[in-house]
Amino acid sequence: MNRNGLFIALSLALVIGVLFGVYPELDLKLAALFYDPHTRSFPVKLDGTASFARDAAMWIAWGIALPSIVALVVKLIRPDRPLLVKGRTVAFLLLTLSLSAGVLTNFTFKSYWGRPRPVVVTEFGGDMQFVPYWDPRGGCGRNCSFFSGEGATAFWTLAPAALTPPAIRPVAYGAAVLFGLATSVLRMAFGGHFFTDIAAAGLVTFLVIWLLHGYIYRWPSTRLTDAGVDAALTRFAMPGFRLMRRLFGRRQPDTSPAA
Repeated sequence: MNRNGLFIALSLALVIGVLFGVYPELDLKLAALFYDPHTRSFPVKLDGTASFARDAAMWIAWGIALPSIVALVVKLIRPDRPLLVKGRTVAFLLLTLSLSAGVLTNFTFKSYWGRPRPVVVTEFGGDMQFVPYWDPRGGCGRNCSFFSGEGATAFWTLAPAALTPPAIRPVAYGAAVLFGLATSVLRMAFGGHFFTDIAAAGLVTFLVIWLLHGYIYRWPSTRLTDAGVDAALTRFAMPGFRLMRRLFGRRQPDTSPAA
């Protein structure tokens, strides 16, 4: 998570943004590689193995996040006990996943950016007009194409890769990028997204990870500690924990001597 990675990501964003902004038909040409005009469909969408691979990719990503999710839930239930996973790891992984694959994707762009998916545009047998990535005025009403939630989830594996030991970190980064690309290309093959949808997913996710990694781990003015995160969660959850104990805790037996 150094400046070289940021420079590469911003350069890719500039090139892709300008190229597909000037020539939006490139999105259609790339999507057409997966479209069969004879059956008027995206054949991979009907393939059982491909469908399993799509589901498995999400299971893998969420499986990586699961220990941190469990640790957070247990901490909120029992704030008197230490976190089961390092505090910064919990904060970093869950914040990056929530922002990239949740807030920015599904609750922001996909809800208000009306770009239709490839499978429903007229060029591929649908009834909606194609719009370029920069135009939010498409005919899609909900769960739209820009940008890819599953792509963002797959590329989010860059976050746990950033926490691996330095000796294997380049390999972890490479594996995360390949995982994100494979998952994203599969979404294109299903007719679910255009190239710019998955490119935006990867680039936005990387920027979220880069910024939060800096905030939590690198920048001296904001750097957190594992103990500090644990203590903050304790302060947050302790009032509710004490209230629950008062309301539902067992009554202590009366051990005073009989009168």
